[in-house]
Amino acid sequence: MTFPLSRSLPRATAIWTRSYGTVQTSPSSASIASKIPQVLQDAVNATAPRTTWTRQEVQQIYETPLSQLTYAASTLHRRFHDPSAIQMCTLMNIKTGGCSEDCSYCAQSSRYTTGLKATKMSPVDDVLAAARIAKANGSTRFCMGAAWRDMRGRKTSLKNVKAMVSGVRDMGMEVCVTLGMIDASQAKELKHAGLTAYNHNLDTSREFYPNVITTRSYDERLATLGNVRDAGINVCSGGILGLGEGDEDRVGLLHTVASLPGHPESFPVNALVPIPGTPLGERKMISFDKLLRTVAAARIVLPATVVRLAAGRISLTEEQQVACFMAGANAVFTGEKMLTTECNGWDEDREMFERWGFYPMKSFERAGDGLAQRVVESVKEKESVKAASA
Repeated sequence: MTFPLSRSLPRATAIWTRSYGTVQTSPSSASIASKIPQVLQDAVNATAPRTTWTRQEVQQIYETPLSQLTYAASTLHRRFHDPSAIQMCTLMNIKTGGCSEDCSYCAQSSRYTTGLKATKMSPVDDVLAAARIAKANGSTRFCMGAAWRDMRGRKTSLKNVKAMVSGVRDMGMEVCVTLGMIDASQAKELKHAGLTAYNHNLDTSREFYPNVITTRSYDERLATLGNVRDAGINVCSGGILGLGEGDEDRVGLLHTVASLPGHPESFPVNALVPIPGTPLGERKMISFDKLLRTVAAARIVLPATVVRLAAGRISLTEEQQVACFMAGANAVFTGEKMLTTECNGWDEDREMFERWGFYPMKSFERAGDGLAQRVVESVKEKESVKAASA
């Protein structure tokens, strides 16, 4: 099945005209269609992800009029995913504060005075107890974060993390960790322990990155993603919106992620939560249209990826969240806390899902598994029939 986006516009205009008459102030269907880049129309008809995106192509998609972009994203989302399924994830801070990095947005950096008290690593039993609570409340992925630059010299900590990973997997849940930079050997150990995914965000574009962080390079972040990918662990990597970046930087982030050797299994979309005491503590949250545009563009260039609403979701209205879901977002962080920031609660999310007809995605099950393959088979079958009748 193809999606002739531009051809659908004249028909819609004709229906409107028959029903309500011509609206002289509205642009013609031809002028609207002319604003829809061919690359977007081709992307919406895709039957598999591609990693050969150019930055110009991503920019053309990102700059598409928002109503058309979200419509296209919604259509493609239905090809690769069940649009009613949303994964509920819970993120626990297993080691708070004291980080040596200078990330300008982070309350856990030891360089800033934010009122956050550094703690030792949480005991394994406490973490597993929190995971059981999350599962009982409907979360199917349990994520654990530690405020470290990297895992060098942390043999005991790594041993405890592996025990946490194994324990969560034994509960039948997906498990993700974010521990800073890891090498190939550490990635293999985590894979052996049963780790589902490793989160390591790129945050923003390569060009804007030095304005946000100076203690870890962009290439070091990409190297960690490579170690995770080579170990056979799912990559979870996204960005933070509202750091002071421009549209070109959000395009750059999307292009970098979409042109990796393999698309990330998960793409978290974070909206900056300004933390007093950090260099970005006085910034305002990014406008919703920019966030929605990023979600929709991510769905287009990462069709099979889980697009995850992460930090800052608590500042969105219910209707804004649903608009993101309709544009291709299909996972949320939910629970008592998200690292050091406030988070939407389980009860609140369940009630929202019920009102709008969504349901929680199961562990280790992507609602769209097999959909893309069935589309490919359908296309091949039609081509075969056409060739036989020629």
